[in-house]
Amino acid sequence: MGFLTPPPPPFELEEWKTKPHLTRLKPLVQDWGLNGFGSPSAVYLLYTVKLVVFTLGALFVISLTPGLGSLTEIGDWWTQPIVFQKFAVWTLLWEILGLGAGSMPLSFRFKPPIGGALYWLRPGTIRLPPWPDKVPFTRGSRRTVADALLYAGVLASAIFLLAASGSDAAGLGAGRLPPEGIAVLLGLLALLGLRDKVSFLGARPEIYGTMLAVGLFPVDQWIVAWQFIFVFIWWGAASSKLNHHFPFVVSVMISNAPWNRSKSLKRKLWRDYPEDMRPSRLAASIAHFGTVQEFGWPLILILSDKGTIGTIAVIGMILFHVNITSMFPLAVPLEWNIFMIFGTLFLFGHYGDVPLSTLDDPLLIGLIALTCVLLPIVGNFRPDKISFLPSMRYYAGNWATTQWLFRKGSGAEEKLDSQITKPAEMVAGQVAKIYDRELAEFLLNKGLAFRAMHSHGRALNGLLPHAVDDVEAYDAREGELISNVINGWNFGDAHFHGKQLLDAVQERCGFAAGDVRVITLESEAAASGRQHYRIYDAATGLLEEGSVAVADMVNRQPWLDESWDFPVEVAGRPAGGGSSASGA
Repeated sequence: MGFLTPPPPPFELEEWKTKPHLTRLKPLVQDWGLNGFGSPSAVYLLYTVKLVVFTLGALFVISLTPGLGSLTEIGDWWTQPIVFQKFAVWTLLWEILGLGAGSMPLSFRFKPPIGGALYWLRPGTIRLPPWPDKVPFTRGSRRTVADALLYAGVLASAIFLLAASGSDAAGLGAGRLPPEGIAVLLGLLALLGLRDKVSFLGARPEIYGTMLAVGLFPVDQWIVAWQFIFVFIWWGAASSKLNHHFPFVVSVMISNAPWNRSKSLKRKLWRDYPEDMRPSRLAASIAHFGTVQEFGWPLILILSDKGTIGTIAVIGMILFHVNITSMFPLAVPLEWNIFMIFGTLFLFGHYGDVPLSTLDDPLLIGLIALTCVLLPIVGNFRPDKISFLPSMRYYAGNWATTQWLFRKGSGAEEKLDSQITKPAEMVAGQVAKIYDRELAEFLLNKGLAFRAMHSHGRALNGLLPHAVDDVEAYDAREGELISNVINGWNFGDAHFHGKQLLDAVQERCGFAAGDVRVITLESEAAASGRQHYRIYDAATGLLEEGSVAVADMVNRQPWLDESWDFPVEVAGRPAGGGSSASGA
C-alpha cells in the first residue's frame, strides 16, 4: 500500500466490470484475504494522531479541575474518582460530536471526515425516533430547531461537567461532579433519544451514561459499582461471541490489521486460500482464545485483591484492548478501548483491593442489573427490539445488516444527494473528488466484499435474486454507508438503515416502484440457528419475508460458488408484492 494512495485494483477494471455480481466478488474477497482493505498508511497515522489528541486532550482538560494539579503532577491525582468521572464525560462528548467510532476514512468518511454534530446541529436533516407511534411528540423524520437545541443542550451539559469544580465530598480531595449536573446531562440525553435514536446511541450511553449514573449515588458505592459495570461489559461481549459468526470477524480483521504484513500468516487464516475463504482452524482458535480471555481475566480481576495474580490480570486485560486497538477495525471504536484501558488501571490496578461488600445500595444494584445484565440478555434473545450496542454484541459478528439496491440509469441514487438535506455527498462522490470515479466504485465494491466475507454477507448475497429480477440491473450498496451519509453516524446497527430510514428517504425522494429495494437481515436470536429477513420496495413496501439458516451461511464461500442456489425459507409475500424469487 502507498502512503497517500491505496494500491491499484489487482485486475483490469474494465474487464472486471463486465462480469456478473458474484463473479466480481470473488477476486475482491481473495485480494482482501492477503491485502485487507488496502488503506494508505497515512490513514493509520491519522487515526494514531487522533488517539493522541483524544488522550492528551482528556488529561489536559481534567487537569484544569481545581484541587488536582498540572499534567506534570498526574501521578499525584490520576486516582481521584472525579478523574474517572470526567474521563467518562469527555469520551461521551467526543463520541456524540462524531469524533470517535464511525469517523474518518476507515468508516468511508472522506469529505467531511465526521458526521455527528455536522448533522445533529442542522435542522432539516433526517432523524429516526425509536417509538414514534407510542411516545407523544416524537413522530416525523425531520430534525427541527428544537431537536438541534436539544442536542446542543447535551453538548453544553457535558462541557459544563468538564469545566465544573468538584462538589464537596468526604474523603475526596478534589470532590465529585455535581450530581445535579449529571442528572441534567442524562435527562437531556434521554429526551434526545426519544426524538432520535441515532444521536442517542452515538453517545454510547450504555457505557458512559451508566458510568455517570453511578455518580448520583453515595461515593462509597462508586468503585465496586464501576468495577461490576466493566466486568459485565466484558462478559456481555464475550457471551455474544459464543456463536458460529465470530471466527469470520477475526479472520477478516487480522487480515486487515496494518501490522500484519505476513502473506504466510494471512493465508493460514483461511481454510485453503484462495479457493476456500472460510475461517481456518487457526482463525477459529484465535477467536476462541480471545473469548476465553474476555471471560477469564475479568473473573480474576473481580475476585482478586490486587497482588501478583491481580496485576497479571490487569496486564492481560490491557493487552486485550491494545490488541483490538492495533487492528484498526473498520468501525474504529478506538477511543472506547483507551477508556477501558484507563478504567482497568484505575479500578483494578489502583482500587483492586476495595471489598465487594461496599456495594450495598439496592437501587444502584438494581440499576446495574437492569442495564448491564437484563438488557443484554433480552437483547440477545430479541435482537429485533434492542440495539446491538446495549445488547453488548460489539465484535460478535452476529449483527443486523442491510443492503440497498438502486436501479442503474434511474437516477435513484443521485436523488439521495439532490433531495435530502445533509452535509456530505454519497460515498462515491466523496471518493471521486479525492481520486477518481473508477476507484470510488472499486472501493464501494471492496466494501461489499468485506460484508460478503462475514457469515451474514452470504445471506445478503443469496437474497439478491429475491429482491430484484435482474441483479445486474442494480448497484448494490452497503446499508452502513447509506446511514453514515444520511443519518450522520453508524456503528453496525442496521436498525438505522432499514425500513424506517427507507420510509424517510422515500418521503423526500419519491422513488418509482422498482427503483430502490432494501434487504434487511436481522441478527440471530440467541441459539436460534436462523436469521429473519425482509425485502422492501421504497414505493410499494414489503415484498417478501422469511429466514435463512446460519448453517447454510457459514458453509458457503463469500461468492456463493457463483451460483444463486442459496436455501431460503420464504414465510410470505404480500398480495401483489414480490419479485423473482429463484432459489426459494
